Amino acid sequence: MAVVTIVGSGMMGSALAFPARENGHEVRLVGTHLDAEIIDACRAHNRHPKFTRDFPEGIKFYKIEELDAALSGSSLVIGGVSSFGVDWFRDRVLSKIPEGTDVLTVTKGLMDYPDGTLVPYPYIWQRKLDEMQHKLNLCAVGGPCTSYELVARDQTEVCFCGANTDALRRIKAIMHTDYYHISLSNDVAGIESAVALKNAYALAVALTVGINQKSFGLDSELHYNSQAGVFYQAVREMGGLLKLLGAPALENLAVGAGDLYVTVYGGRTRLIGILLGRGLDIDSAEAELRGVTLESLVVAKRVARAVRARAQRGEVSLNNYPLLMHVDDILVRHASVNIPWDDFSFEDIK
Repeated sequence: MAVVTIVGSGMMGSALAFPARENGHEVRLVGTHLDAEIIDACRAHNRHPKFTRDFPEGIKFYKIEELDAALSGSSLVIGGVSSFGVDWFRDRVLSKIPEGTDVLTVTKGLMDYPDGTLVPYPYIWQRKLDEMQHKLNLCAVGGPCTSYELVARDQTEVCFCGANTDALRRIKAIMHTDYYHISLSNDVAGIESAVALKNAYALAVALTVGINQKSFGLDSELHYNSQAGVFYQAVREMGGLLKLLGAPALENLAVGAGDLYVTVYGGRTRLIGILLGRGLDIDSAEAELRGVTLESLVVAKRVARAVRARAQRGEVSLNNYPLLMHVDDILVRHASVNIPWDDFSFEDIK
């Protein structure tokens, strides 16, 4: 039996407690400094406030003040924070995890630098570990998975990535179930970049839902041509960006496209895209969703900023990314939604 400690009691971190506990492992769920009320609710009802199913029996719940006790003897530590908790986890948690422990992070995102470099979050943490000379087997999870559907045991395909193959196989052995299916990859940059990029593009696809609601009414039939058209362009641009980042493998794009699909059809990114498509500007849309974590906005802005920086140096043409540039105009320059359909056309004629 392994001891699995999950730090961060948000929806995805908490959802991973289900397969781990159902496999017979000891599971400890630790709330961050922002999660005290969640842990109180879990202790009182054995259910996360956002879930409709109880946790499997036997999970132990800890507040952040009890972190040291929760980490003691852990075989696997899962970082369950959102992208807004990346720095907190790096600065407050990594050093407390015992040397040599396997670590799996669910946090998706990219950090951009002035020269247009984009770095996935696991590399941010690895740099901190290297500075501390503190060795952990850092891995990450990507792929199409929503927390509430994992809790419902819907069939789910994900990819665990990391440099240490033995660690990946150990983590898979702990987490794999008959509904949670896990592929493995050593390409951390490719997988993590792909699943981060999908956030920006899922917002773009959701714009079409809002546009159709504005044009035909909130209760109108769904129109799939426009959704599929933007989805198709999104995958093309994601493929180009992965090549730009040095990760052109088809498997990476497939993982990102799968994650794009599930994000379009559920979650917070869909909501903000629909509101923008209906005609709200970004300030009004964010105000309507106040209190909702909107990681997609951060990713979209950072990726667009990086592409623009590279374009200034002649390394890439902005004409290859019309959808990303339009999303950036909406978010940063308060442009109205006007999807550049004609810019998606291309010729591949011999």
